[in-house]
Amino acid sequence: MSFIPTKIAAVAVVAALAVSGGVYAQSALNTDPAAVEAGAYTLETSHARVVFATSHMGFSTWYGDFSGATGTLTLDPKDPAASKLEVSIPAASVTTTNAKLDAELKSADWFDAATYPTITFKSTKVTPTGPGAAKVEGDLTFHGVTKPVTLDARFKASGTNPLSKAYTVGFEVTGQLKRSDFGVKTYVPLIGDEVSLMISAPFEKAK
Repeated sequence: MSFIPTKIAAVAVVAALAVSGGVYAQSALNTDPAAVEAGAYTLETSHARVVFATSHMGFSTWYGDFSGATGTLTLDPKDPAASKLEVSIPAASVTTTNAKLDAELKSADWFDAATYPTITFKSTKVTPTGPGAAKVEGDLTFHGVTKPVTLDARFKASGTNPLSKAYTVGFEVTGQLKRSDFGVKTYVPLIGDEVSLMISAPFEKAK
């Protein structure tokens, strides 16, 4: 009979270690933007996410994703206005969980990914708007058209990734654009012209 209490005790110890490890992992994160390490960073592609959303005939909000984004960030918390950001996104990586719709979006009627394979953003100005927040102005090239856009960036945290051991800094970025400004006018206004962007951007410090 002594086996059961011993087993329960062992499970309790394992659970306690797991909880304490989780607490340690969270407490090890830095949430002070002023304490971020300055330097050059590269976008951590496998965990970066670019989500877009627009109105679908007014009945619902329709979402899609891009994957495979790459990019670089130059960051100095003592001079955030001097930050530089460049990001490239494969247009053919678009996905909506609907294979037929994905093929349509890649076609010449929409993104024309064969002719314009890459979506790029290059910052031209960074304006701090508060602790850990900034307006990032830049040139967005999409569907062969380059237009200025402004993104809102908010610092999430920095620290050493417990799995990769890479020093990482993360941001949440939002913005809006009109797809018709970039020559993508199919079904406007039946399908919304205004497109919202939501970007999760972890960057690893270059070694």
